[in-house]
Amino acid sequence: MKRLGSKSRFRLMVVFTMARVSVLLVLCWTASFYFFEWLAWKPAPLVGQLLKSGAGFILFGGILYLWGRFARRKQMEAFQAILDALAAIAKGDFRVSIEVPREMNEGYMENLVQGINNMAADLDKMEILRQEFISNVSHEIQSPLTSIGGFARVLKDSELTPLQREHYLDIIEQESVRLSRLSDSMLKLASLDSDKHPFHPVPVRLDKQLQRVILAGEPQWSAKSLEVEAQMDPAESDADADLLDQVWINLLHNAVKFTPDGGSIQITLRRTGEEAVVTFKDTGTGIPNASLPHIFERFYKADPSRTRTGGGSGLGLSISRKIVEMHGGAIAAHNDSEEGAVFTVTLPLSRTPPGSLRPARPAESAQPAKPAAPRLEQACLIR
Repeated sequence: MKRLGSKSRFRLMVVFTMARVSVLLVLCWTASFYFFEWLAWKPAPLVGQLLKSGAGFILFGGILYLWGRFARRKQMEAFQAILDALAAIAKGDFRVSIEVPREMNEGYMENLVQGINNMAADLDKMEILRQEFISNVSHEIQSPLTSIGGFARVLKDSELTPLQREHYLDIIEQESVRLSRLSDSMLKLASLDSDKHPFHPVPVRLDKQLQRVILAGEPQWSAKSLEVEAQMDPAESDADADLLDQVWINLLHNAVKFTPDGGSIQITLRRTGEEAVVTFKDTGTGIPNASLPHIFERFYKADPSRTRTGGGSGLGLSISRKIVEMHGGAIAAHNDSEEGAVFTVTLPLSRTPPGSLRPARPAESAQPAKPAAPRLEQACLIR
């Protein structure tokens, strides 16, 4: 059944109120008439009529007064519930829900109560996220700090060999770098969330940009003897090249990190209607199904042990999602039917006609492979 609008409900309320008042007035006059009839008092006709009318109005006024007092008390109780809820919210208790009498829960009161309840629910969600954020940050910072402090104390031992000292110093350096990366990622995410991060979209050749990122990551994927295959359609999108670089680097880094030695990574770029669809597919262990809905949440790690050994902070995919959404696109993850994980990024294409793509800018051009590095030409098949 369709719900009535606020104006229609107001009109109905006015009509029903007038009807109630009219019925009450008639009942008061009737009661006054029968009361004087019951007294068997026979004054002059005019005096009797005036007395009956006056008594009816007095009775009517008394009933209205009592009714008003009752309604006012109900209204004050409702407003007191609202004030109590606002006071609780001001003290940081966001798990409040206002309940007012059904007859009061209409019109402006309904909108007010619903608005406060929604606000409290949103604040409660934000408080939960804040607590989770503080907990995650504390954990991520505490782990390297514990390592740094522990090995710093060990270094005070004068009986350590030079080799042991160098090993412990390397660990301290690695943990310091990890802390620095965590700090950079948090600052980056905070800047993106503030909507004040510089955003300068220009036409970018996605295929050339992806080729450059793949070639720049050659030391990482060649060290694990991975085969990287890239199949790309020419595509151009209005994007901030520096921000979009971060997305491709994060996705390629994840694919390399979670693909076993000797595995393969497939990167494709396809034009679909007015969108460019980029996929990163690896042959790793994939993502646990229970983790798929949370994979883009901040500090979420599908495999905490592997992520920690790989130096991850759980912020890379969150940053990638934020950047993609800034470009009006979307990012999603799923497991391949055979093996590995698949990340898909969808971006709107520039309004440039398909046959008139401009040449890539020098900054977007893929750097040619050196003749002395045949592995790059054999393993990375860019079509």
